[in-house]
Amino acid sequence: MALLVLLAAAPLAAQRLDGIAAVVNDEVVLQSDVEEQLMSFVAQAHIRPDSMLADTLRKQILEQLIDDKLVVAEARHQGITVSDAEVRKQVDLAVEQKKEELGGESAYQDQLQKENLTDAKVREKYRSDLEKQIIGKRLLDKMFPKKPVPQAEAEAYFKAHPDKFPKKSAEMRLAVIQIPPMPDSISEAKGKAAAIAARKRILAGEKFAKVAADVSDDPGSARSGGDLGFFTRGTMEPALENAAFNTKLNTVSEPIRTPYGYHIVEPLERDTVKTMAHTDSLGPDGKPLLECHARHILIRVPLSDDDIQRAKKLAEDVHAQAVKGTPFGTLVKKYSKYQGPQTDDGDLGFIVATALQPDIRAGLDSLKVGQLSDVLTNQLGFNIFKLLDKHPERPYQLDEIKDELPKAVAEIQAREKYEAWVVTLRNKAQIEYR
Repeated sequence: MALLVLLAAAPLAAQRLDGIAAVVNDEVVLQSDVEEQLMSFVAQAHIRPDSMLADTLRKQILEQLIDDKLVVAEARHQGITVSDAEVRKQVDLAVEQKKEELGGESAYQDQLQKENLTDAKVREKYRSDLEKQIIGKRLLDKMFPKKPVPQAEAEAYFKAHPDKFPKKSAEMRLAVIQIPPMPDSISEAKGKAAAIAARKRILAGEKFAKVAADVSDDPGSARSGGDLGFFTRGTMEPALENAAFNTKLNTVSEPIRTPYGYHIVEPLERDTVKTMAHTDSLGPDGKPLLECHARHILIRVPLSDDDIQRAKKLAEDVHAQAVKGTPFGTLVKKYSKYQGPQTDDGDLGFIVATALQPDIRAGLDSLKVGQLSDVLTNQLGFNIFKLLDKHPERPYQLDEIKDELPKAVAEIQAREKYEAWVVTLRNKAQIEYR
């Protein structure tokens, strides 16, 4: 039961505000509840799902919301309660966190006014959600106490139940030529000027969060004052990452150009431990990764149909040259605008196949080593890939995950017990989908 992230339902949720997604005994799950959770997840995960993925996420969120209601109902049936004082304390903390995200009391009040809300309404929403969250967690802690699994038992479980563990994902070693659509000079100049103007407002004393809410074209982060949360290298667009990791803390960067437009970035913290789970993010070598907590403002530079068609035609011409035998590395050096880590020949190294966008992966799955893809499109532009090598999906070997097994087995066993228990709650409940 995730803490409410947005102050009010996003515009997408407003379209379904009066709809009922499901009825659980005598309680309803509103379509707006589903949409609110969806928008929160999308914002935190920094993804832009297509309609098919969005519908899948909606179904998963609805099922989770139904389970949440069943758990809370069972907790109340078992007499589990929470004091008003404890709920008030958690509400105060949640509101203060929201104010900090938005840039202070003034920005918080501005956001309330924009969304036609009052502080009392926000607190009531938090109070209702947090009370249920605390009650549900207390029941789960009671029903499923965390029990460490000894190493020997964990290894025996792994050997006996290999199907219950994820497999090591298939990997592809790829080289790429990326050709992004580029706007005309007038649009480019306007975008940069707007970014400079936003930066000047902040340097003149306005709160970063307020300016982000006013002008940022990244709707997910704009609602949180531009906050991107903590991230490690390799998870954001490279130019934005460089600004976040290299700019002095609490200093607003100069405008940064990425394929999405112009950004101004303010790094707030850099640490190795301050993740949402309060644990280190570890690299392949097992050492903590440096993480950055930053916020940004994005000014998109609009593209015309002519801009897009021009880039598409160039990509098709480059693809034709590659098919005819022009060395791929030569074409990379001449045409590619890819900004991520790569060699001079465009080699990206091995990439986990599941990390690729579905459309991109579909265009690569049938390739043999050494073959070229067709021109494949993503949000960054038109791409031509060369498959350099591939590793198929396979089960993990014991030595590869030995150290993680006690925790992994404990989580698997707890999840199975929880899922079986929830099935019994569902069997006793009256659930109607609308």
